[in-house]
Amino acid sequence: MEPHKKRQWQFTLLYLLIAAAFLYFLQRSATSGQPKQISYSEFISDLQGGKLAEVSVSKDSLNGKLTDEAAKQENAKSITAVRLPDVSDTSLYQQLQAAHVKIVGESDSGQGWLPILLSWLVPLVLIAGIWGYGLYRVRQAGSGPLTFGKNKAKIYDQSSANKVTFKDVAGVDEAKDELVEVVDFLKNPDKYQRLGGRIPKGVLLVGGPGTGKTLLAKAVAGEAGVPFFSISGSEFVEMFVGVGAARVRDLFEQAKTKAPCIIFIDELDAIGKSRSSARGAFMSNDEREQTLNQLLVEMDGFDASKGLIIMAATNTPEVLDPALLRPGRFDRQVVIDKPDLKGREDILHVHARNVKLAPAVDLKTIAARTPGMVGADLANIINEAALLAARRGAAMVEMRDLEEAIDRVTLGLEKKNRIMTPAEKERVAYHEAGHTLVAFSVSNADPVYRVSIVSRGIGALGHTLQLPTQEKYLLTKPEIEDRIAVMMGGRAAEALIYDGVVSTGASNDLDRASELARQMVTRFSMSDKMGVLTYGKPMESRFLAPGFTSEERNYSEQTAIQIDQEVRKITDRIYERVAEILKNRRGDLETITGVLIQKETLDRDEIEALLKQAQQPAAD
Repeated sequence: MEPHKKRQWQFTLLYLLIAAAFLYFLQRSATSGQPKQISYSEFISDLQGGKLAEVSVSKDSLNGKLTDEAAKQENAKSITAVRLPDVSDTSLYQQLQAAHVKIVGESDSGQGWLPILLSWLVPLVLIAGIWGYGLYRVRQAGSGPLTFGKNKAKIYDQSSANKVTFKDVAGVDEAKDELVEVVDFLKNPDKYQRLGGRIPKGVLLVGGPGTGKTLLAKAVAGEAGVPFFSISGSEFVEMFVGVGAARVRDLFEQAKTKAPCIIFIDELDAIGKSRSSARGAFMSNDEREQTLNQLLVEMDGFDASKGLIIMAATNTPEVLDPALLRPGRFDRQVVIDKPDLKGREDILHVHARNVKLAPAVDLKTIAARTPGMVGADLANIINEAALLAARRGAAMVEMRDLEEAIDRVTLGLEKKNRIMTPAEKERVAYHEAGHTLVAFSVSNADPVYRVSIVSRGIGALGHTLQLPTQEKYLLTKPEIEDRIAVMMGGRAAEALIYDGVVSTGASNDLDRASELARQMVTRFSMSDKMGVLTYGKPMESRFLAPGFTSEERNYSEQTAIQIDQEVRKITDRIYERVAEILKNRRGDLETITGVLIQKETLDRDEIEALLKQAQQPAAD
């Protein structure tokens, strides 16, 4: 039997024994309790009926012990009655002698005081013992009402089975280099203190979701070989005021006993939001503010020379209280951005260590297909590919499994049960061929990797996949216009082929094109009429998902009209350009569409071969 199951069985047996003893004493107390109270006439009747074995007489009462047979009938061992004042002692003793019962002399009660005391005391002691033992078990388990003030941090130390080091982290080399110094601080504090340097108290990891903030913190603890306290900011806050502050105090007290060590607080913004924004608000959170105040006090109170370092992570540094970010608390801020092409390749190699990859698998190609993805996304792709390979019974993960995994993550599951009519299939094919042909016609578009009319995701009836040849951090005006042109290629192709009768299939393309054109006018100052100005104050977190924006309007209604006119002017000009391209290359459009309807999916090599074949007669 396993040790923990054996202990559970022993505790269960102990509880059963305690319960049995408790019931026994209750029963004994019930059966050996106070004598049965009866009237004087009933006592004399029982006396004359031979039900009493012995009688004791006191000044105010008569107490009689029942015979065994009478005790079973009465469900009691003894009876008692109040003496009548008009009955003399002589008359009473004559009745007792006539009944031939044993007279034991005068007594104050039918039983001693000790049995009565025990009958009350023993059950109370048992109840108190069970209650105390239960509280002890709750305290040992670390849960329950008595442990509200205890911190809930998970502790990782040298004995932890899953030890993480820097070799398990890839794609964030700059952040890793900064954290190497933190490891050196923990390993060799004297090296810095002898020159008068002060070890930083806090390190704030800032980055988007899935970029590896928690993994980096664990790697620092693993490299330094020190205990690692991990807790989420939301675990401090409860509905009871003061609990969060108590947990902060308990966490730091426990960490000080294990120094040198690292305290890691994930999602710091859960307790670290700016207090000024909540003051005077109807829904201000006093508990969160008290927890933050206690955290600030604790960060000021400990001695960094002992080797205690606080690390925290957040996606939204702009909402944190300024008191947290000042020097002396979080001295360093390490920004963890999305990995570049090489970084993604390194991350894929890390996550593919324990996966059986076929020799033909090229992780560099997979990295090129996943621009903008972070470590969590890439780990998910490797896992999805392994599941797909296992599902089809393969011995290794092949390139097609990784390609399908990327499609699943980025585009959604293939909708095999979504059957389109021939007319719908043809329209979707023309739409996607329009995107493709425009991308091949303009000079600044990202290369087309694949075009398909296989339905995926919630509303996508097809897709044209473009992959950049290199990472871009800036876009010029011609590059943005070419992106808008590709977005409008589907709508323009439908209008050309079906004589202006368009469908709803271009709604997402038009949304993205309209937003990009508006950004050209309001944010990038790419409109001559509106001048070198920006319009509106965007409120968007750097690390949140694209599209999570709101804007504070800081311009007049007349300016808003001019902005709308400029956006319309840009989109109309680009649409006319796209329509002219497709009109001049209508033959290529129909060629791509015809083959796409038959094969449903074409890659870049096939598209280039089709276009080259279509141009061959003209060259002759």
